[in-house]
Parts: sequence; C-alpha cells; structure tokens
Amino acid sequence: MNTVSVVILNYNGEKLLRQFLPFVVEHTKNADIIVVDNGSTDQSLSLLHAGFPTVSVIQLDKNYGFCGGYNVALKKINTPYYVLLNTDIEVTEGWLDPLLNILDKNPEVAAVQPKILSCHAKDHFEYAGAGGGFIDSYGYPFCRGRIFNFTEQDHGQYNDTREVFWASGACLAIRSEIFHKLGGFDESFFAHMEEIDLCWKIHRMGKLVYYCGTSTIYHVGAGTLSRSNPRKTYYNFRNGLSLIYKHLPSAQLWYKLPLRILLDLLAAFKFIIEGHGRDGLAVNKALIDFIKSVKNTQRERAQLRAVYPHSYRNIYQGLIVIDYYIRGKKSVEIKNPK
Repeated sequence: MNTVSVVILNYNGEKLLRQFLPFVVEHTKNADIIVVDNGSTDQSLSLLHAGFPTVSVIQLDKNYGFCGGYNVALKKINTPYYVLLNTDIEVTEGWLDPLLNILDKNPEVAAVQPKILSCHAKDHFEYAGAGGGFIDSYGYPFCRGRIFNFTEQDHGQYNDTREVFWASGACLAIRSEIFHKLGGFDESFFAHMEEIDLCWKIHRMGKLVYYCGTSTIYHVGAGTLSRSNPRKTYYNFRNGLSLIYKHLPSAQLWYKLPLRILLDLLAAFKFIIEGHGRDGLAVNKALIDFIKSVKNTQRERAQLRAVYPHSYRNIYQGLIVIDYYIRGKKSVEIKNPK
C-alpha cells in the first residue's frame, strides 16, 4: 500500500487534465493518483475513464468549491500523506521524493510545498506560492519570489529548504492526520487563502510548515479564475479580513483590523481610478460581507483560542504594502528561525 495520495481536484478542467495529467502519471512513482471531480459538466470524466486507467476517480455530486471539494473527498482517502495538486500543474521528474523526505525525516513538519515556477515563463516564479509563502503583521500575504503582482526571475536564490509561514494550495504535501485534526479547509473561504488559514492553524498547534527548493513544478495559474477576475478580487479581500480576525490576538486586532480595512478601501479606490471599477466594487462587497459574517467568524475565533495559543512564528513584522508601494522593495529578507 502506498503511503501518499496525489489528489487533484477538478472542475471542468478537461483541457488541463489532457495537458498536464500525463506529466503526473509519468513522474509520480509509488503514489496513488486520484482525481476528484467537483461536479464537472464538461467531458472530464469521459477523458479520465478512457485515457487514464491507472488514475482513480472520486466523483462528487456537485461543485463544493476548492475547500469543500477537498474536505469531502479526503475523508474517503486513507494514506498518511496527501499531496493536493492543481489541475494546471506540470510536475517534473523526481518532484515528489524531496517533499516526502522532509515529512519522513521531520515529524514536526506538518506541510511542505515545492518551488513553484511559471508555466508561461519557466525562468520566473509563479504568483501562487513561488519560493514559499509569508504574511505580514496586517495579514497581507506574499512570497519569496513574489510580492503582489511582481515575480522574480529564478537564479537559484531560493533553492534552499526552510521554514515558511504558508505553503501553496497549488501543490501542498500535508500529513493526513493533521489535515483532519484541524477540520480541513475552512469552507466559509470557499476558495483563495484557505491554505494560509490552514497553515496558521498548523503553527498554532506547534507544528511547522516548510518549503523545499529541490523540488520544482510549473504552474499555469488562474486556471479556474483569472487573476483579474472581480470574483477572485472579492474572495482575496473578504478572506484576508476573515483571516486576521480569526487569528490575531485582541491586543493587536483592535487597531490592526481598522487600519487593514482602511488600506483595503484605498485599494478599492485605486482599482476604480485605474479603470477597474468592477474590482473596486468587489472590494467593497468583500468588506460588507465580512462585516455580515463577523458573528460566525467570532465563533470560530473563540473555538481556536480555546484549543491553540496565538502564534507569531514566521510572521513578517513589517507592512508589505508600505515596503512595496512606498519604499519600492521587490523582495524582503525573511530570517529563518533558529
């Protein structure tokens, strides 16, 4: 019996499966490859059954979103390790072993991601994960190799293996026991930033999240929603507010949340004056819906606080918005805790 399941969540991704699943089959040894179909209406299932006989299929009755789809499917999969893999990922030879070696040799590591480069420009880092994820003290996520929409060229500068704050959901190797103990992904997020929430919980339970620069994959990015899609803007801003409300201690939340809301409103104004009015409206809707959901988020916050202490490990103490837009920084140094 294999110890790892590579689990690919698919929703109307026939073209992506046709393009990228052969790489997964070719380069993934000693692992179960499972495609979870999230209620697709295209020809995904026909393609899987006819063209990939070694790939197992779990068919869901509807689209549960990224979070719900994985939560439902992973309850049916019994291996010590999961690797959650997007449909728009090109894996490379030997990609899996370095990730599993970290989990095998370091029981305190709960999750790990590889180096994520762009499929469109293979010498550049990709938006979703790059060289390992971090978050600043106001809840803005960024990566080594990517700050906001700027991505660095890969010169081997992030070929290390080290702690990070969050690992990308585009390719996330995680202990199944930890995933289920933490209740999986928060389904109120639906999609976007759910892996950051999960990794924050991992830190709060005293475990570690790692980046492995000796494993490389290529990611198309925005395979389901374009990066400029107002719906994506909505989820990123709404979930960003929910994230800090759930996890920041009260001594910080009382002043950081209002400032974060102000910065988000400035972002909405920036979208509008730059001609992206729908994105500006999406930010405003995100703020309204966050306020409406505060009661439920407060309940989740209290439940977390009752079990796990607050964690500041690997949180960048600067404000990445100021560093990037005012100081012009394209990268920041993140020291590895000792």
